[in-house]
Amino acid sequence: MIVTTKVLLEKAKQDGYAVGAFNTVNLETTKAILDAAEELSSPVIVQLTEKTMEYAGGRVLFSLIRNMAEFYHSHIPVAIHLDHGKSYEIVERAIEIGLPSVMYDGSRHTYSDNVRTTKKVVELAHSKGVSVQAELGNVPYLSEVHGAIDWDEYMTDPDEAIRFVGETGIDTLAVAIGNAHGFAAERSEPDYERLSRISERVSIPLILHGASDWEDGRAEEVIRRGISCFNVDTAIKLAFVGTLTRVIGEGDKTDIRSVLEPARDAVKEEVKRKMHLYGSAGKAK
Repeated sequence: MIVTTKVLLEKAKQDGYAVGAFNTVNLETTKAILDAAEELSSPVIVQLTEKTMEYAGGRVLFSLIRNMAEFYHSHIPVAIHLDHGKSYEIVERAIEIGLPSVMYDGSRHTYSDNVRTTKKVVELAHSKGVSVQAELGNVPYLSEVHGAIDWDEYMTDPDEAIRFVGETGIDTLAVAIGNAHGFAAERSEPDYERLSRISERVSIPLILHGASDWEDGRAEEVIRRGISCFNVDTAIKLAFVGTLTRVIGEGDKTDIRSVLEPARDAVKEEVKRKMHLYGSAGKAK
């Protein structure tokens, strides 16, 4: 069944686990994510970016995710989400297509500009019953990092967070505590105390971007301190492309399915691993 991220993440926050928000780009990655959720009885967020909408067609991919969820996984709560909408126009387009959840990412703008556009997005989205995620602080990309990072300039200010939530009316908040997108260098240790202070001040669910590779107790620690959702993109890309490269290199293959199926299965196993890590397995009931 299709639900909003607000519904999924409020329950996760209440019960002390996190939901994975997994990026898809095609049929194979969509099926892998939903099959993993089915096998583990886990709530799940399937999300797409502006670039993916351009690549596959926003309406086409949204219809694929929705139809697959409704026809084959009807008892699993599935949210379909726009990841990192960088402008009001992109968010507006996603809402018009039918996505029940959107992210407006104004984190590269000034605080006042971020508030102004986020409020505008919330007004539109809430009038349509759509959930809104926004970001405060800055989760760097590799292309943005030149030399040493002054993490105090990047991370979310706890006092500013409560003001931002109150001024905008958003449903969920993405925070920065030393996490970084893709292969950008992260802070040597996440700022756990900062996260605790944000969680104490903000009542809505909190999200981490750029934490696909968090293992060795990091994921469990931030969940304990208030994270209700992890965005997962890089881990999916590595699983799919790595397996695809290996299979193609094993010999001549002319059946496209024989090449794509192992890559799809690798993504499914990675998604299942994340679901166990985040504690969402078995929470779809």
